[in-house]
Amino acid sequence: MLKQEKLSFIDPHEQINLLCNLFLSFFVHRANLISSDFYEEADKVKHFFLGENPVVFDQLGEAEIPNSVQLWLKKFNLHNRQFTPVLLIEEDFDEFQIFVQIKDNSKDGQAVYLTEFLNNPAHQKEKFSVLKDLHSLAEYLPDLTEMLYKNEDCTRPFEGVEFETIFFEILPIIEMLSIEVILPKSLRKIISPKVSLKISSDAPKINDGFMSVQKLLTFDWQIALGKQLLSPNDFEELVAAKAGIVKLNDQYVHLNEDDLKALRKQLEKPPKVSANELMHVLLTDHYNGENVFISPELKALLVEMKNVKDVPLPLGLQAQLRPYQEKGFSWMYKNAQLGMGSLIADDMGLGKTLQIITLLLKFDEDGCFEKKQALVIVPTSLLTNWMKEIQKFAPSLSAAIYHGTNRTLPTEEKVIITTYGIVRSDAEKLKTLKLHCSIIDEAQNIKNTSSIQTKVVKAIKSDVHIAMSGTPVENSLQEYWSVMDFANKGYLGSVKIFTDKYARPIQKENNEKKLQDFKAITAPFILRRLKSDKSVIKDLPDKIENNQYVSLAKEQTVLYQSIVDNTMERIANEDGIGRKGLVLQLMSSLKQVCNHPASYLKKGDEDPALSGKANMLFELLDAIVKVDEKVLIFTQYTSMGDLLSKWIEEKYQRKPLFLHGAKSRKERDAMVEDFQNNVQDKIFILSLKAGGTGLNLTAANHVIHYDLWWNPAVENQATDRAFRIGQKKNVMVYRMISEGTLEEKIDEMIQRKQNLAEMTLGTGETWIGDLSDKELSELVSLG
Repeated sequence: MLKQEKLSFIDPHEQINLLCNLFLSFFVHRANLISSDFYEEADKVKHFFLGENPVVFDQLGEAEIPNSVQLWLKKFNLHNRQFTPVLLIEEDFDEFQIFVQIKDNSKDGQAVYLTEFLNNPAHQKEKFSVLKDLHSLAEYLPDLTEMLYKNEDCTRPFEGVEFETIFFEILPIIEMLSIEVILPKSLRKIISPKVSLKISSDAPKINDGFMSVQKLLTFDWQIALGKQLLSPNDFEELVAAKAGIVKLNDQYVHLNEDDLKALRKQLEKPPKVSANELMHVLLTDHYNGENVFISPELKALLVEMKNVKDVPLPLGLQAQLRPYQEKGFSWMYKNAQLGMGSLIADDMGLGKTLQIITLLLKFDEDGCFEKKQALVIVPTSLLTNWMKEIQKFAPSLSAAIYHGTNRTLPTEEKVIITTYGIVRSDAEKLKTLKLHCSIIDEAQNIKNTSSIQTKVVKAIKSDVHIAMSGTPVENSLQEYWSVMDFANKGYLGSVKIFTDKYARPIQKENNEKKLQDFKAITAPFILRRLKSDKSVIKDLPDKIENNQYVSLAKEQTVLYQSIVDNTMERIANEDGIGRKGLVLQLMSSLKQVCNHPASYLKKGDEDPALSGKANMLFELLDAIVKVDEKVLIFTQYTSMGDLLSKWIEEKYQRKPLFLHGAKSRKERDAMVEDFQNNVQDKIFILSLKAGGTGLNLTAANHVIHYDLWWNPAVENQATDRAFRIGQKKNVMVYRMISEGTLEEKIDEMIQRKQNLAEMTLGTGETWIGDLSDKELSELVSLG
């Protein structure tokens, strides 16, 4: 007999549903048992199945469940006997038999065939009980009755169609009764035929380019039987005159007539498969979960396309690239040669800008800018940085900034640097440019798929599109779709298709298979390296995070509780958008109270002693100033930044630098210059939004988050102003959290949510608005 394994048909949730249905069907088929207390008794038993009422059937007395119900329920206690039936399934090509054994549960589960058990005088007392149990099972498997009548160990042979019903309908019920069912290994996985593909190409070459290869792809519809693929004609010949569970080519296949009709109908009018979808099939090696056939020539081409060979660096480059930077440059250049765009998503501070400048210089060396230009779109805060980096590392590459009130569109320079804001206002003018490449920095600026800014950026035509982002996903995978749609238009389908196929299964259902497919189809076009990976960069120091837990001062506690009481009452009487607005308002108010009462009240006593965080801040600052080191302090509230600036100036007799959204680009650049080079400027306060991206502040080796954004991606972006290439010291990061408040509880929730290989990096604060009143009350209550 082949190797056998214990049957396990369905998961616990399905078992519960099946048991409930069995119970209810018992009453439906025995209408004479229905009485006035039927629904009450049915509810009791259903609650037992659902685990809500942990009673034991043997303990249910007549007062609780009618006698007729007790008799029916005894089937569910068969596994509690000393001797219990075991059903063995044996195969003989297209026929199956069910053997019965009796297991002695008091002797380590020793089992003998039924006739041996019945003929053993030692079991004389137990015979009647065992036979009665088998008759109970015969209600579901009538052939057991004939087997018992003939005093045999097995049932008659069943052919495929008969066994189909037994396998899918009866055996699961018997297993629900805790009767062990043992199958041959070959029956552990029964295959259903599915539609699949055979893909080949008309003699493609690597220099045809990726998009050209897509156009050369051809495919034929196939039928997948496990790992085997058959043409529709070969499949029809194989399954002719067969039905049920049958053995085809050493594997069992379920041939259901309804399923076969649906499969044939699908082949008559097969779904349309786009060139992009074919590329997805090639990269994942399956079509709708089924194996596909890929011609050897096409497999060899894919290997060649994925292989990143070193590209000679441009001669005019005035920089020494690290090995991983050379690889990034070569990877982007290879994709461009294949006609595909790239998303370079290296961790903040790994030098993405230098890799792009190297690429632009290579394009110039290749003659790409003789008749065309490059457009670089950046946040306003990065205009000066980009211009200086190009002048420093690629002085031969002419570049101009397109910005300001009296701006004129550069026509002679090879590289045009502009901002997202200018793109919005000058979209029609920029569309007239003839571009070899279009580059966007901080690509999360086009994460909103429906915004005007996103649409106008994507409307600018170019031969090659490259996106740069240290955080390609801030809130959801739809943001990733938007960035990838810029780099490779249409590659991931529409946003709706992408959401249904990938985003929802990954984010809502934690579908690991979908995540692996998603990585496979995007891997050729996204490059992600982390600073924490010592194989990437060995000489970068460590980032050491410390959570600084502080207690609320008395005044903070009173104000906090007052806001909770008043606002929760209002929230209980609101719904929809109004409720969500009140919830988010509550969150912001409580965070400001945790910072300092005056930050929320906008008036009153501004004494730092009224805040637990302020007290902790000065403990940290005293130690940092004492050793003559520099520090960045982040807050998301400008009003809090004003308070911090006032306190720090009073205590240390020097006004700290303070960058927020109202500062001009010129002021911003001056502050960065002062902090990096002026030994007296040791403390730099930054609002999270204004200072969270694009700045190189490696003079600091301490980072203090006075309040948290509740989005790890945004928080890490801010920290990486200091933790980046050029940093020589370990970076100490201090995260201030008020104990017992929503700050501590939300931080714990977010730490638990970081998973799926950085694909869901947090959801800002908007998710809080969807909490129920009970969940919200638990969140904001003081511990």
